[in-house]
This record gives sequence, structure tokens and C-alpha cells, in this order.
Amino acid sequence: MEKAQLSLADFRFLQFKEGDRRAFEYYFKEYYNSIVGFGIQFIRDKDKAGSIAQDAFIKLWENREKVQKINGIRSFLYTSVKTDCLNLIRHNKVVRKYESKLLHERESSLHTEILNSLNFDSVTFSELESLIEKSIEELPDKCKLVFVKKRFENKKNKEIADELGITLKAVEANITRATKFLKLRLSHYVLHIFIYCFLQF
Repeated sequence: MEKAQLSLADFRFLQFKEGDRRAFEYYFKEYYNSIVGFGIQFIRDKDKAGSIAQDAFIKLWENREKVQKINGIRSFLYTSVKTDCLNLIRHNKVVRKYESKLLHERESSLHTEILNSLNFDSVTFSELESLIEKSIEELPDKCKLVFVKKRFENKKNKEIADELGITLKAVEANITRATKFLKLRLSHYVLHIFIYCFLQF
């Protein structure tokens, strides 16, 4: 078919395939915003979606001779954006997993370095755990029960009061009493306790 007999749309498409940059610019303006919006649906990042959209147009230009129909332009762009967005999502998942692993390894290494630098060993912490348990056992029964529910079962004061049938003030008083007693008994292990608690998180 002669160019003179082509519709404007067909003529523009033919010009595009032959390397006419004005025809390419037309398609860029026609589809850019829509494919950026399409990309945002996948990655929720306008800047990255814009970058992926630009890459899609570069690929379109480089492969223009392979596009057989006008509708193929739109299909090419959307397919390219979808593929790149999914690849980015998969890549980010791998990166996050790797970073999480490195962070965990670094934390473990840091814990070891702290212990080594302070000359703490497993015996020290074993003794500390034993002393804490023994000190809690020495609390009066009601005081111990309130303290355990508060510190180890993570219950609120109101819940403890309801369970034990006592007032909120009684709960608070028992917690204060237990805390003061344990601070006194463990006063020589303040630094050890700090490190011990730090390593639990």
C-alpha cells in the first residue's frame, strides 16, 4: 500500500518503524503517563515507575522493527513495564532477605565481642539467672505472684487485680516491694544484668 493511501495513524506507525523520532515522541507522550501509573500499581514508587517506563520506551525504540501492528506498541510497553516491575520486586525481596541475614550475623558477632571484651562467660550468666530465680522465690507468696504475672506474663495491673481479687493499689504496692527487694539482692550484678537484658533482644 502506498504511503499516500495510509491513514494518519498508519502513516505515523510506518514512520516510527523507519526510525522517525517525531513519531516516537508522539507515542512517548501518548503512553508515558499511563504506563507510569501501571508500574505504580506494582511497586508503589512513582520515581522508580518512571524510570522503568523510560527503560520500556528505550527498548521499544531499539526493537521498533519487530513491532508488527500499531496496537503492538501499547502491548510492548505494558509487557516491558510489568516484567521489569516484577523483577524489581523479586530483587528487593532477595536483598531484604540478605540484609536481614547479615544484620542477624552482625548482631550475633557483636554480642560475642561484648562478652569477650568484658570477660563475661556462660558461668557468670548461669549464676545470675540462678540468683534471679532464687531471689524471686524468696518473695512473699502474694508479692511473688503479682510480680510474676506482671513481669513474666505481661499482664496489666487491672488484670492482675481482677484475677487475684485485690485492689489496684495493692498490685502496685506488691510490684514496688518486689522491685526494691530484687534491686537490693542483685545490686552487685547491675552491669551483668544490663548486658544480660541487652542480649535477650
